[in-house]
Amino acid sequence: MDNHLHHHHTEHHLTSSAILTDIVIGMSDGLTVPFALAAGLSGAVKDVHLIVIAGIAEIAAGSIAMGLGGYLAGKTEQDHYASELRREYDEIERLPEVEREEVREFFEGLGLSPSVQNQAVEELVKDKDRWADFMMKHELGLEKPDPKRARKSAFNIGASYVVGGLIPLSPYFFVKDGISGLRISAAVTLVCLFTFGYFKSKLTGTPPLQGALKVAVIGAIAAGCAFGIAKWIGA
Repeated sequence: MDNHLHHHHTEHHLTSSAILTDIVIGMSDGLTVPFALAAGLSGAVKDVHLIVIAGIAEIAAGSIAMGLGGYLAGKTEQDHYASELRREYDEIERLPEVEREEVREFFEGLGLSPSVQNQAVEELVKDKDRWADFMMKHELGLEKPDPKRARKSAFNIGASYVVGGLIPLSPYFFVKDGISGLRISAAVTLVCLFTFGYFKSKLTGTPPLQGALKVAVIGAIAAGCAFGIAKWIGA
């Protein structure tokens, strides 16, 4: 019963971490890229409707591209695991004694006595599926990926990108010129970037204030460069 509860807790922790990673990836790019694009267009054109249309198009394209990237990463992880699992089954069939010795060495490393080592090995190798799963976890350090992980990752990253991208773009819906929209967008987005960086750093174990400033400064530099380049080209 205790082992079951511990296993359930571990899986929940891993799933939560994966979702959190997806949100961080999507939100960080969603806040920064559309913000920089809108800032650049604000320096080049006066028609705020054009900025809104271009921003929405970028958010749509960016969310699809980011989501596809997350999907491919998830599929690659699944394919890698399946490939290594086939290799383990093949080695168990062709080199059973070598694989048994690797299992014994693992138990030896835990400090078990020779008799217990041999007993544990004999018990484990009775089931080839359990044997292969053991080797995947303890020899290669690979956990079986969630078969739905690729689709979940694509959705999480894409949706987070959309949410993040609408934050810097939303002020342009309510103003008559790009510069006015940029002023409000910059204030709102920098506050959001600072807050996002702060909590992201707390979750990842890095100094929160330093992480918050770093994220906000990167966003400000990206937007400033885009605005300056657009102004220069327009002139």
